[in-house]
Amino acid sequence: MLDVNEDRAPINAGAEQSQQTNAALRAAKIASAIRRNRTHLRHLGMAISLIIVSTSLFIFVRTIIRVDPRQLEAAFAATGLDQIALAFALAALSYLALTGYDGLALRHLRIKVPYRLTALASFASYAISFTLGFPLITGAAVRYWIYGPAGLSAGKVASLTAIASITFWLGMGLIVAVGFLGEAQAIGGLNHFNALANQLIGLGVIGALIAYLIWVGLRRWRARPVIFNLALPGPVLTLGQMVLGVIDVCSAAGVLYVLLPKGHGLAFLTFCALYSFACMLGIASNAPGGLGVFEATMLKGVGGSSESVLASLLLFRAIYYLIPFILAMALLGAHEAARRWRSLREALEALDEE
Repeated sequence: MLDVNEDRAPINAGAEQSQQTNAALRAAKIASAIRRNRTHLRHLGMAISLIIVSTSLFIFVRTIIRVDPRQLEAAFAATGLDQIALAFALAALSYLALTGYDGLALRHLRIKVPYRLTALASFASYAISFTLGFPLITGAAVRYWIYGPAGLSAGKVASLTAIASITFWLGMGLIVAVGFLGEAQAIGGLNHFNALANQLIGLGVIGALIAYLIWVGLRRWRARPVIFNLALPGPVLTLGQMVLGVIDVCSAAGVLYVLLPKGHGLAFLTFCALYSFACMLGIASNAPGGLGVFEATMLKGVGGSSESVLASLLLFRAIYYLIPFILAMALLGAHEAARRWRSLREALEALDEE
């Protein structure tokens, strides 16, 4: 008598193999389509960046021209030490959450690295890429400088950087969705859409995030998810990515929020959605650190006294971008010096043993 289970095993194995093959073929088709149209895509990207930068610079320059230097100085003086101290604390929390980006990515890739090295690589890569722009390039370069001597290949570092970037976008997307749903009326005063339109946008983003969670969950069981040879984290790690992303983005937004002049009238959730949108525009513009684009968006969105908001933005740039950048460069220099000294000491010890 024929055993049904014995027949089913090769059928299931064949189906799984077929799904893996189909996934690889789809990824190859996507990659091929991108390669064929990369010139058009590059031109489209440049056009979008140019439009964003031109519009933002027009708004930013027009605002700067109207700024009264004496009022700007008074706005700086009006910022309390408690506001600055709280801003530094929130910046530290944001960068601490960023170290979790690398931690989750390393866990997904099943690579064990000491946390001190993970923290240095994450902090330095983000502090530098936030300031210089082009995070996928600058962030990957810094990470490879640190992780390379620890045994990670260039491919592993590229995968780690991509997964960390996904974490950032998942957190930012969730904040935008919740903001548009929970503060639809208030955000309508910023983007001039009615509350229903904002709620539909929020629901659309929530739907996309849920669809992504379901997709990675199904792909986890059916076949290894492959996008340009990158296996995506499963649903549990994806939820962890969202939580870390929310903590990071809310903390970073909080740095600027506590520096704003009192009486701006923006709820924190509304402000976080505005901050996330400004960051997205800054990234899309390809301007280093979104410089000019981010400021123009926040000046337009927050409203009120231009001098007061501009003073808050300059302090935010110093606390969240400039000081971490200087600290990251110093830490990288110290790390490299320590590594070279350790190599030299080991070489001298080897000579002594001979």
